[in-house]
Formats: sequence, C-alpha cells, structure tokens
Amino acid sequence: MADSMISAFESSLDKTNLILKDIENAYGWPKERRNQSYAALRTVLHLLRDRLPVNESVEFAQQLPVLVRGIYFDGWVPSDVPIKLNRDDFLYEVRQGFPYDAEGGAERVTQVVLDTLRRHVTQGEWQDVKDTMPKDLATMMP
Repeated sequence: MADSMISAFESSLDKTNLILKDIENAYGWPKERRNQSYAALRTVLHLLRDRLPVNESVEFAQQLPVLVRGIYFDGWVPSDVPIKLNRDDFLYEVRQGFPYDAEGGAERVTQVVLDTLRRHVTQGEWQDVKDTMPKDLATMMP
C-alpha cells in the first residue's frame, strides 16, 4: 500500500513538473525560474476557479494532477463563486497576483497558462470550461 501511495505521489509530482515546464518552455525560461512558472499557474488557476460555477470547477479539477488540484483548491470559498470577471477584470487580477515582469504582460501569462492547462485536460472538459466564460474572456482561451 505504501509503495502505491509513493508511486501516486511521484506520478503527480512528475505531471505537475511537466505543466510547469510547459509554461517555462513557452517563455524560454530556465528551470531556475520555476517560482515564476508556479506563480503564473497559481494565479491563473485561482482566477479560473473563482470564475467557474462550483460544479464545473470541481469537474475541471478532477482532471488535474493531485498536486495541481491542491494548488487549485487552496483558499477556495465555494460560497463566494462564481465571481463575475470579464476579460479586463481577469487580466487586472493576473497583474495583481503575478509579481514578475514577463514578456507580453498579464495577457500573455494568462494565454500561456490557459494553453498549458488545455493540453492537460480532455477536450470536452476544456470546452465545458470555455462555455461558462463570458464571450470576451472566452476569446482568450484556446
């Protein structure tokens, strides 16, 4: 039993590192900038989570690696969602939550993270998430 739990943890760690590496590769960041890729992922995940209705948020999270799911749900207050954010509000919040300078600013950070997440969930689930977004925000989603 203990071996399977360690294996599951290692698998989740590997998948989480792959997501972070995908973000880094999109920017050309070295692994030494892992704090930036983590901050980008965390910021966009929390905003996406808070914009989604509770049921859709939970369905989306089920497809994330366990460690990313923990990041996703950290600090979540289901009774406070969904928060109505349009594209400009979303980008403003990304700027507030991502304390680094990155090429392309908040819009590029958002697009890189959303594109990365899209590659790590099923097409059907991604479409469900996209369908819950206001039109101006959905246009940013791959």
